[in-house]
Amino acid sequence: MSDVRVVLDSRFTIGEVDRRLFGSFVEHMGRCVYGGIYEPGDPLADETGVRKDVLALTEELGVTAVRYPGGNFVSNYRWEDGVGPREHRPVRRDLAWRSIETNQFGLDEFVDWARRAHVEPMMAINLGTRGVAEALDLLEYANSAPGTALADLRVAHGHRDPHDVRLWCLGNEMDGPWQMGHKTADEYGRLAQETGRAMKRLDPTVELVACGSSNAEMPTFGSWEATVLRHCYDVVDYVSLHAYYEPHDDDVRSFLASGASMDRFIDGVVATADHVRVAQKHSKRINLSFDEWNVWYQGDFPGEDALDWEVAPRLIENAFTVTDAVVVGGLLISLLNHSDRVSMACQAQLVNIIAPIRAESGRPAWRQTVFHPFAGTAANARGTALRAAVEAPTTVTAEHGTVPVVDVAATTTGDGRSAVFLVNRRPDEPISVELELAHLGAIAAAEHTVISDADPQARNTVDEPDRVVPTTREVTRLDAGRLAVTLPPASWNMITVTHGK
Repeated sequence: MSDVRVVLDSRFTIGEVDRRLFGSFVEHMGRCVYGGIYEPGDPLADETGVRKDVLALTEELGVTAVRYPGGNFVSNYRWEDGVGPREHRPVRRDLAWRSIETNQFGLDEFVDWARRAHVEPMMAINLGTRGVAEALDLLEYANSAPGTALADLRVAHGHRDPHDVRLWCLGNEMDGPWQMGHKTADEYGRLAQETGRAMKRLDPTVELVACGSSNAEMPTFGSWEATVLRHCYDVVDYVSLHAYYEPHDDDVRSFLASGASMDRFIDGVVATADHVRVAQKHSKRINLSFDEWNVWYQGDFPGEDALDWEVAPRLIENAFTVTDAVVVGGLLISLLNHSDRVSMACQAQLVNIIAPIRAESGRPAWRQTVFHPFAGTAANARGTALRAAVEAPTTVTAEHGTVPVVDVAATTTGDGRSAVFLVNRRPDEPISVELELAHLGAIAAAEHTVISDADPQARNTVDEPDRVVPTTREVTRLDAGRLAVTLPPASWNMITVTHGK
């Protein structure tokens, strides 16, 4: 008998998996831009200063959209500083991260990079220290056809065709007292309403994201979303969520079950958004943009006041472990299981800053452990997310209460391909799983990919970049529609299946 039984049926669905679910985040923070995606003069950079190795790994990772330029950085940012001839661009002090910003990489360079990386640009605008007029100027520069002042300025800078940016974040974490231009919910909601209304007057095709709570522990969580959406529900398309996860008091069991916390956060925001929809009698439904999420050891960060006005300082470059990779895989499972309401998500960040990709000058960039579950999920979670029926034992965690020992998500396409993603939350015991897939079709082939290690603290480094890589395990074919696998302790697992006729 197996410990866990998973039954899948193509008739029981959650929703279509939006490709924007596999987004990332590039902020002018630390070495994400300078020394990350852009490093002129490095042997691995091209004539434009773009690091070719980082670009290649971005494509391999499967990133579909990238949010830019922040983050906290955006709330004190003048977008005009980052366009035009580089020799004329001003050097500024970034108040968010107490850094010196050279502005050698800006909007036009980012859009060019995004096109080369085959990702959709997602722009954040400054609603902290700026407002409606500046947002409209940025939108005109980015999206308008030649013939008006700012569109013609873009043409003069070498970009005749509009950038055609569809996704726009109306500020960043405006509920946070750490934010430049922090606002109350009423102040921000009114500003988001007026900014969004004006932006859609200029370009009706844009999709707008309102700032939700910076995290679920904010004292205003829930009331913030309700107040903001009461003001701007009619003009925005999404509301944002941000969350970072780390172990507390060496509690590995709770850390491995971080997906339970993400589930509750999503459910809370959905409930609040739907309450506003009903109360105001709106017909449209607001979906979610989980545009910052990851593992982040925030206890190791000394805080912004400890930083000292450097250009691209080394900042929160966490070296991720096997356990971190399993948690990231579990968070991706949570996102897939909310495919009906989470339309976009951005793992923060792409390079160096708590990132799946690391880079050092003169050395090839490498994949951190968390690269692998993201890449595997992005490549194989396609089509429709299925509502899995799971019979599994439970375990009690200090932070999340009682949770199943195995977390599961599954997807299927119309051309006979399915994928099942599983996390074993037990840190010290394997677990056997039986998969019943007969209602998806007869199984033609199956493969089991695993991330685990005898040393859960194992990491990849510049000198040992492939210390942790996905491996394959045996799949037992029980009959035409059933499989059996064993999940190692504290592991992320992916079963890819092709179905015969």
